[in-house]
Amino acid sequence: MDLNTQQILHISSDAMISKLKKLHLENLWDFVMHLPLRYEDNTHLTPLSDLRVGERVLVEATVTHQEIQNRPRRQLIASLSDSSHHTLFIRFLHIYPNHLKLLATGNRLRVAGEVRQGFYGFEMVHPTVHLADGAALAEHLTPVYPTVAGVHQNHLRRYIQYALEQVELTDTLPENLLQSLKLPSFADTVQFLHAPPPEYSLKQLNNGALPAWQRLKFDELLAQQLSMQLARNERAGQSTVALKGNGKLITALEKQLPFALTNAQKKSLHEIRQDLSQSHPMHRLLQGDVGSGKTIVAAMAALIAVESGFQVALMAPTEILAEQHFAKLQQWLTPLNIRIAHLSGSLKKKEKDQIKSIIASGEAQIAVGTHALFQKDVIFNQLGLVIVDEQHRFGVAQRLALKNKGHYVHQLMMSATPIPRSLAMGFFADLDISIIDELPPGRQPIETKLIRNERRPAVEQFVRRTVSEGKQAYWVCPLIEESETLQLKTATETYENLVHTFPDLKIGLVHGRMKPAEKNEVMAQFLSGCLNILVATTVIEVGVDVPNAVLMVIEHAERMGLSQLHQLRGRVGRGGGESTCILLFDNDKLTEIAKSRLKIIYENTDGFEIARLDLNLRGPGEFLGARQSGVPLLRFANFQEDIHLLEHAQKIATQMIEQNLPHVEQHLNRWLPQRDSYLGV
Repeated sequence: MDLNTQQILHISSDAMISKLKKLHLENLWDFVMHLPLRYEDNTHLTPLSDLRVGERVLVEATVTHQEIQNRPRRQLIASLSDSSHHTLFIRFLHIYPNHLKLLATGNRLRVAGEVRQGFYGFEMVHPTVHLADGAALAEHLTPVYPTVAGVHQNHLRRYIQYALEQVELTDTLPENLLQSLKLPSFADTVQFLHAPPPEYSLKQLNNGALPAWQRLKFDELLAQQLSMQLARNERAGQSTVALKGNGKLITALEKQLPFALTNAQKKSLHEIRQDLSQSHPMHRLLQGDVGSGKTIVAAMAALIAVESGFQVALMAPTEILAEQHFAKLQQWLTPLNIRIAHLSGSLKKKEKDQIKSIIASGEAQIAVGTHALFQKDVIFNQLGLVIVDEQHRFGVAQRLALKNKGHYVHQLMMSATPIPRSLAMGFFADLDISIIDELPPGRQPIETKLIRNERRPAVEQFVRRTVSEGKQAYWVCPLIEESETLQLKTATETYENLVHTFPDLKIGLVHGRMKPAEKNEVMAQFLSGCLNILVATTVIEVGVDVPNAVLMVIEHAERMGLSQLHQLRGRVGRGGGESTCILLFDNDKLTEIAKSRLKIIYENTDGFEIARLDLNLRGPGEFLGARQSGVPLLRFANFQEDIHLLEHAQKIATQMIEQNLPHVEQHLNRWLPQRDSYLGV
């Protein structure tokens, strides 16, 4: 905690400071923005004759009786009465010495709590109790703040009141802007939310459409948009080498491909080529649904860099995906005399050293790998382009470490998780976005079936019929070993059961704990058609491409997220024929949110629509992944609910940067005082 803050709030206890840090309260601004969870109405007294079950009220009454009962458990019970001659009982299950003194017969008390129907009549359990000393009633609703053990509400109320008196609450936004948006001043907003007048109901105060909440949400969204637009402007001011190439390698690659690029792929490649030809770094996200052909576009982007005399790094989140990229790039680019290195964490030291050597010398024009690529001892000769696949799976620090291997390198990020418009406007505002929104010709929609676990024998018959036609099948399980708490089928158990059920078929098993060489061998057997069925954990979620696999069975689909289910389903249907995805679910374990997910995946094949519905279900966290550590998450605003505020914030941020930089600095210093180099990564 800031020393100045400690002095102002008169906090000298190290234990209290430690507890406040758990609440992320380290400076005066933190206290100002530590808003109530709810409010209590202590502005008027309720007669005992007007009590209603379920209501929280403040009463004033006299103790008429006190006793300690030991059955069914030790507890202190007191009865109170007021001028209406009605009775209220209060109970304390944890008895402290001051309770006995406070609840002495004849004492006049003020008691606040929720009314319940007890054994003897109306009662309150563990209410707030004070002597009725004639003090004036509260003029505002009483805030109840988020807290931790050892930090009493009275402590927080006192600290926050001190902070409100000390912090400068003047506006960072021009008066004409506030008037046009019909928003209150910042000082009025904060004071209102900490101490609302009693005429507001608790329902009104929880309504995000309240002007005070709208002001906070707008301020937060505006700060985020300002920071991201400044990051974009800063990048535009950076000088780097333009990568133009001559186009010969791309032309040669296109001639040898067995397919033509779709219009969406051509458009995305054109946008990337335009960016690379600029003298400031590209910062583009290439997104497209499962199987839309992002990898070939990325390969062509890599060729532009190679033609320009620079190296390319392609980073993937898993070894299986990195190996798939390496295999594809070798297949496409080796005939063009492009040397590709594959750096994996599982390689032996001698092999690693050899690969690092050819990367450092520039002999390897393209380096493919996982996290191993950004280790300190990996040195590039002249890195010009970084391609990050499934970018949301990497931490910001990891992407930054790879980006810093070169001087203001161009960056292309890829994602098969389509990003809804509201999220793209918010957390990806510092990126240019290319979208591949059409599938290659010949790809047919995958038929999705929801089947209860009890009908497993029928599923097994369907698998046999599919395999008898010369096709292959995946059988995916969520866990490797048995979990007593989840009681899920494991991949190893499923493998053994299927071997027993289909003794005449060839069945393989892959999971994340196998050595890479073992996984690769099994995957190679499946790809070559030597295996009929591949039992796997979700290691096959991305990247695996087996055209002859037309059936996917997913165990315990109710346990998986929408994005994961959509990714897994996309592993089939890659050969042009009809394909099926069977989602096996345990009806006894089906929660409401799981039921919603299964309904969405059953009714939709469009990844963008699935992503939009998923965002409604869960919020932005999983779409952002580890990017969260670089871009501030929102505390008050919600992208889906507050899209109108986000649109205003985006437009006004541009205007403020162009016309009113002093207000920009003031606003960012209030909301994002510790902006760092992670923005724009």
